Amino acid sequence: MTQRALDSSGEQTPGPSRPAMIDAGAELDPVHPMEPPPPPHRPGGLTTAEVAERVARGEVNDVPVRSSRSVTEIVRANVLTRFNLIIGVLWVIMLFVAPIQDSLFGFVIVANTGIGIIQEWRAKKTLDSLAVIGEAKPTVRRDGVAAEISTHEIVLGDVIELGPGDKVVVDGTVAEADSLEIDESLLTGEADPVIKRAGDPVMSGSFVVAGGGAFTATKVGREAYAAQLAEEASRFTLVHSELRSGISTILKYVTWMMVPTAIGLIISQLVVKDNNFKDSVARTVGGIVPMIPEGLVLLTSVAFAIGVVRLGRKQCLVQELPAIEGLARVDVVCLDKTGTLTEGGMDVTEVRPLNGSDEAYVQEVLRTFGASDPRPNASLQAIIDAYPADGDGKAAWTVTDAMPFSSARKYSGAAFTEADGTASAWLLGAPDVLLAEGDATLTEIEQLNKQGLRVLLLARVQGDDLDAPGAAAGAAPTALVVLEQRLRPDAGDTLAYFADQNVATKVISGDNAVSVGAVAGKLGLAGAENTLDARRLPTDPDEMATAMEQNAVFGRVTPQQKRDMVAALQSRGHTVAMTGDGVNDVLALKDADIGVSMGSGSEATRAVAQIVLLNNSFATLPSVVAEGRRVIGNITRVATLFLTKTVYSVLLAILVVCTQVEYPFLPRHLTLLATLTIGVPAFFLALAPNKERAQPHFVRRVMRYAIPSGIIAAAATFATYLLARHHYTGEGALDAETSAATLTLFLVAMWVLAIIARPYTWWRIGLVAAMGLGFLIVLVVPWLQDFFALKLVGTTMPWTAVGIAVAAAVLLEFTWRWVGRRFGA
Repeated sequence: MTQRALDSSGEQTPGPSRPAMIDAGAELDPVHPMEPPPPPHRPGGLTTAEVAERVARGEVNDVPVRSSRSVTEIVRANVLTRFNLIIGVLWVIMLFVAPIQDSLFGFVIVANTGIGIIQEWRAKKTLDSLAVIGEAKPTVRRDGVAAEISTHEIVLGDVIELGPGDKVVVDGTVAEADSLEIDESLLTGEADPVIKRAGDPVMSGSFVVAGGGAFTATKVGREAYAAQLAEEASRFTLVHSELRSGISTILKYVTWMMVPTAIGLIISQLVVKDNNFKDSVARTVGGIVPMIPEGLVLLTSVAFAIGVVRLGRKQCLVQELPAIEGLARVDVVCLDKTGTLTEGGMDVTEVRPLNGSDEAYVQEVLRTFGASDPRPNASLQAIIDAYPADGDGKAAWTVTDAMPFSSARKYSGAAFTEADGTASAWLLGAPDVLLAEGDATLTEIEQLNKQGLRVLLLARVQGDDLDAPGAAAGAAPTALVVLEQRLRPDAGDTLAYFADQNVATKVISGDNAVSVGAVAGKLGLAGAENTLDARRLPTDPDEMATAMEQNAVFGRVTPQQKRDMVAALQSRGHTVAMTGDGVNDVLALKDADIGVSMGSGSEATRAVAQIVLLNNSFATLPSVVAEGRRVIGNITRVATLFLTKTVYSVLLAILVVCTQVEYPFLPRHLTLLATLTIGVPAFFLALAPNKERAQPHFVRRVMRYAIPSGIIAAAATFATYLLARHHYTGEGALDAETSAATLTLFLVAMWVLAIIARPYTWWRIGLVAAMGLGFLIVLVVPWLQDFFALKLVGTTMPWTAVGIAVAAAVLLEFTWRWVGRRFGA
């Protein structure tokens, strides 16, 4: 815990108390149109005893955890499913009417459910531990000491300090304000920051863009405004996932097909056919169970969960699970330069006095400027490091006024009383904003920018009203402060990775466009020479989208423009990821399809991002993309396996109903086939590396292969079954017919697996071979023959079954290649 004693002498005196007023903020809460008077300000905060009293009364900031769900919810989600209910009922029936071999499918479901629960629990533990690391820790005053505490420890009446980038975590009333500007756009949609003064209300969910201060908490926990809005969403929420919604669609169609087919099968086997009752029940269940793609949902959940654990080991916090999938579908990545391509810190390499200014005088101005802001940004911190205050921490001059840096205006300001009593006012910021276009100094600055250096202008202004709209007009250039940015050593490789994956990269920065382009060029960004000053960016969304597609580097971008640029790219059908760490990135991060924040970023950016890189390494992003591609590509593969089984099971049941014959399989046969051709291989294939670029239209891509494969498998199997019925007679004929049909179905299903396992690697070939060997062992080991009721009789029919399977395999190859050419991969 970080603590510091409050300096009462340096503390700003709060404004005069006044009754609460209805303002724009008050309109946000329709339940409480009249706010109660603000509590009296206590600069030192609550005492330990007062905090304990409030905790005892329950006046604590108890809010839902965004990144996780409880163990009970995990168990419920894995156990209480529609298909588990169906299979559970069928399992109970089979335990009473058939040997244990025909109940194996129930044990498989129990094992699957257990695996799903364990993997999701592991993911929960990973998410929860990472969430603690990445949690925002507001600074709260208690017993006269300022200390960082967890958000959930805040109590009613706490005095909470604010600075640039800080998120307002609970509702409250401003107690102290030092040029405090708060962005409420995430709550109200209003783009312009709101200037807050003592006595004004602040809403949870807003964030500080400039200045500082403190506020007193008036509503905590679920009473706070943002918590009321997000009570449901802040629990284990999921962004849109095409994979999950696609699987839900598939399961809906499966249910529609399964119900009438199962009813027909029941009537056919139990009513029409005059067979042994228990055998008929077993064969009916054997027809219904394989229609259910029970492992598909499980494998999807496990794939996501294992992805979370893998990324967690790399200090990557996934706050919304399908964000892994989303980043894999991204085709444009918008990067903020500072903190992403460059490290947060900078170094002053040179100070160039202008117009004959005295260098010692300029250094004193910069030294005092550094002392004017208690929460300096990276640029001002570099100046403070280069020109530190005296040993007592104070500058020789006196600061009379200060205006903190704002991303919207691109400069900060300060007014001083110099040692001789002279008053002066200064601005420090972007030269091309403070100077008139065509000023001779800009030519000199342009040369520095081309070297990738960051340049600030120190300019003297008339008057002492720094907040005045025209304060920069007539600013007299006094000196250039040249800063060198530290490039991230891994940024170049990451940019090269995105280029290799055909993901367009756009660098969006508030800095000078030429300087940003030079930095991007040093890192090898393709198109870094195509720079555009955002002040010349068209406002029309369509024209803006064209400009975004034609250029790679954008400078002097305002926070609102970043948001508009993301929207413009999305309007052209692009899936956009936005990375950033500063408060000026919050709006764009919120609107992007996937928001990625650095762990060292502001509280506000970490709060809105779906992915937080806790190690502050841009190089972690390729790992996230790779995990997403593994999940999407592999689930598409295994979904085809599962749905091929569903299609051939439904068709076999329909053919049995239409021809009024016994269903060819017992549950044990299809449990064996499903385990060897789907269950075990699917588990390995779902977790294997996969670098294929994610493709849209999940359902369409799966069904265009699964339906023809299922039709071919069902036709080949039923043909073998009908031929076997004519070939075998007498006692044991049904078992022999079942064995021949099982052989054909296994071989055809194995060929589907062999196609899906491509491109082959040594382990994929070994996997397919091992499954084939497993079936062969069942056929040759006597006790396994008896256990699974599989025994090939004679040679004619088994070889006929193999021949039909070979013909089906040839037809499968032709069909898959035709589908690939006709519809694309």
